[in-house]
Amino acid sequence: MPPFDLIDTHCHLDAREFEADRAAVHARARGAGVALQIVPAVTRDNLDEVAETCRRHAGCLPAWGLHPMYIHAHAPAHLTELRARIEAWRPVAVGEIGLDLFAPGLDFASQEHYYVEQLRIARDYDLPVLLHCRRANDPILKQLRRFGIRRGIAHAFNGSRQQADAFLALGFKLGFGGACTWPRATRLRALARELPAESLVLETDSPDIPPEWIGRGRNEPAELAGIAAALAALRGVSVGEIARQTTRNACEVLGLTCSPCPTC
Repeated sequence: MPPFDLIDTHCHLDAREFEADRAAVHARARGAGVALQIVPAVTRDNLDEVAETCRRHAGCLPAWGLHPMYIHAHAPAHLTELRARIEAWRPVAVGEIGLDLFAPGLDFASQEHYYVEQLRIARDYDLPVLLHCRRANDPILKQLRRFGIRRGIAHAFNGSRQQADAFLALGFKLGFGGACTWPRATRLRALARELPAESLVLETDSPDIPPEWIGRGRNEPAELAGIAAALAALRGVSVGEIARQTTRNACEVLGLTCSPCPTC
């Protein structure tokens, strides 16, 4: 048995990249000590795929949301369906939601509309949020303050220290994954080294954002153990300490009562 229990706070195990070997991918993750995987939805059309993935695979928990990069697929009625899905199966979070100011062709006004409406849903159901915040930290923070959202994860965080502190002041945790294992990611690695231990959670964003040892290959949740080791090396602490702290942080921010968390 692996010595540590880890939580992958952001993993798209439902993705088509895992269609041929999803069960084996899940088994490898469990064998590597990944006790829980949070699986966020991205559109109305993959809500059922996320649900089926979470029903089939132990330790997989859903988040329901409409992703900003799929803005062309969203419709107003999908917000009503999102509320109905939350009523039917309360998720660990509303997500993956947010803003993307990097990818071309994404209308900001439409992105902001769906982001704001989903923050409203999170507030109404007292749920944390999983935030996609690519080059959009400041407008994302603005709306979090507006709606009084005090809990969630800034997924794949890659902002400034000032922006990191702003998220932390709102009660958020910051997601670190494969990107911080690349030597060229000097600013991100400095943040991973210097931020308070209670601010960090682990993630893979599988099948995306592979760690340095995979290169351009498919990422998968079993790699979380290596990411934990890389983060431990950056911070000069043991892997066990990173595992315990990040698991405790994830349980706290997502409202989980889970055996991997020594404080639950």
